[in-house]
Amino acid sequence: MARNLMGLLSGSGALVTLASELRIFDKSGDAERQAILRAKAAQEIDRICAEVAAAPKAERPDLWLTYHNYYKAPDLIGPTVASRFAIPYVQVESTRAKKRLSGPWSRFAQAAHDAADAASVIFYLTEQDHETLLRDRYRDQHLVHLPPFLPDHRLPEPSDRSGPMLCVGMMREGDKLTSYRLLADALAQVSQPWQLDIVGDGPARPEVEQVMSRFGSKVRFLGMLDRDALGVIYRQASVFVWPGVNEAFGMVYLEAQSHGVPVLAQDRPGLRDVVASWEFPALTPSPNSGPEGYAQALTQVLDDPALCDRQAKHVRGRVADRHLAPVAAQRLWSTLLPLLEIPK
Repeated sequence: MARNLMGLLSGSGALVTLASELRIFDKSGDAERQAILRAKAAQEIDRICAEVAAAPKAERPDLWLTYHNYYKAPDLIGPTVASRFAIPYVQVESTRAKKRLSGPWSRFAQAAHDAADAASVIFYLTEQDHETLLRDRYRDQHLVHLPPFLPDHRLPEPSDRSGPMLCVGMMREGDKLTSYRLLADALAQVSQPWQLDIVGDGPARPEVEQVMSRFGSKVRFLGMLDRDALGVIYRQASVFVWPGVNEAFGMVYLEAQSHGVPVLAQDRPGLRDVVASWEFPALTPSPNSGPEGYAQALTQVLDDPALCDRQAKHVRGRVADRHLAPVAAQRLWSTLLPLLEIPK
C-alpha cells in the first residue's frame, strides 16, 4: 500500500522522497528497544532538518506524509520535522488504541496518539479505523476516506475461471498460519471435487505444507510470484479462498476481484471494506462458525456456477468504482491541494 501511494503521487507529478529508512517497530513491547529507537529517531530528525535547511528553497518539502502510524510503529520523526519547517503534516492509515496507553507499549502508544494529533488530515482506509479516529479526533482535524487501491488505471483482463481455486498469502507464524490452518480444516469437509493453487512463501512454509499434505496432489504450491506471473494465475482462477483471520484489509482480495474472481472470506471488519458482498449472507461466514461455516460456504459456491458468474461481474464493477488509481488520486489531491495552497 505504501508503494502504491508513492507511485500514485509521483505519477501525478509530485516529487516524492523517502525521507528516512529507519524502521521504527517494536513487536514485543520492549522498553529498551523503544528507547533505542527514540534515540535513533532523534538523530534522523537532526539529519533531515540539516539537509532540508541546506537545500535551495525551491527544493524543500511542501508536505510531510506518513503511512501507518500505530502503537507498535509510531511516527517519531514526521511531526517534529513538519513543525520545524511549518509544512502540513498528513497521515494515511493511522490507528488509535487507547487500551495500549498502559502496558509494555504505553510510551509508543502515546507517541502514536501524539503524532495522530499533529496531523491536519488523516486518510483512513477502513471503517473500523474511522470509528476510533473519530472518537479521538483532535480539534478540527479532517478525516478523509481513502479506500485501499490497486496501482492500475484500468481493470486487468478478466479470469476465464477455468482453473483451480486460488489462495495467495504470506507464510508466517500468527494470523497468516491460522488462516492456512482454518482453510485446510474447511477443505477437509468439502465433498465436491476441487483443486487448489497456493501462491506465497515465508518462514512458516513447512507448517503450511504439513497442514495441506493430507490433500496430496489436489494442492499445488507455486511459491512466491511477481505481479506479472501472479496475474497469469488470477486469469485462470475459479474462486479465491482466504479466510483472512485478523486481516487489516488485504490487497490480494482486490487483486482477485479486479480479475473477476469471486472471493470467499470470513465476515471480518477490515475485510468488509474490500470484499464485495455475496447475494447470500451465508457465503460470508462468521468467524465464530469456524472451519465448518467456511466449508459450508465453499460447498455452496462449488455447487452453483451461476452464482459465481453473477458475483464475477459484481466484483469487477466494484473494484472499478472504488479501488483503482484514478479514483484514489482524485480523493488524495482534492484534500492535499488545499493544504498546499495550490489551485486545482
